[in-house]
Amino acid sequence: MTSTASVFLDTNILVYAAMAKDKEAAKGNRASELVRTVDFGVSAQVLQEFYTVVTRKGGTPLTPDEAFAWIERLIRLPCVAIDASLVLRAIWLSERYRIDYWDGAILAAAESLGAETLYTEDLSHGQIYGTVQAINPFV
Repeated sequence: MTSTASVFLDTNILVYAAMAKDKEAAKGNRASELVRTVDFGVSAQVLQEFYTVVTRKGGTPLTPDEAFAWIERLIRLPCVAIDASLVLRAIWLSERYRIDYWDGAILAAAESLGAETLYTEDLSHGQIYGTVQAINPFV
């Protein structure tokens, strides 16, 4: 399913919303607020990374059933599939901005949804990459 969204949430934001504890409580609260209040989309990559991280992360991971329930909610949102054109755009973005391929793929997916904002901890806060501005919501 692909449509449009004004915001794209990177995996780390969803992980904080799903399982932030103790020292990460403030990040968890902010991430939960974003999940509840913004018109956001994701990509297949984000769904894969989310499931892997929340079921294997240190501390108290989610059960596979809890993680699956999150995925079931997230797939109802605008979601970008991984295809050849996304891979090519991700490579171009990663080379252009000297970032990791996987971050390029997140940016390419955000562009594909028409998102103007990407909430992430992984890129330079405030920088515009192509047509998407990276914002660290915890700054």
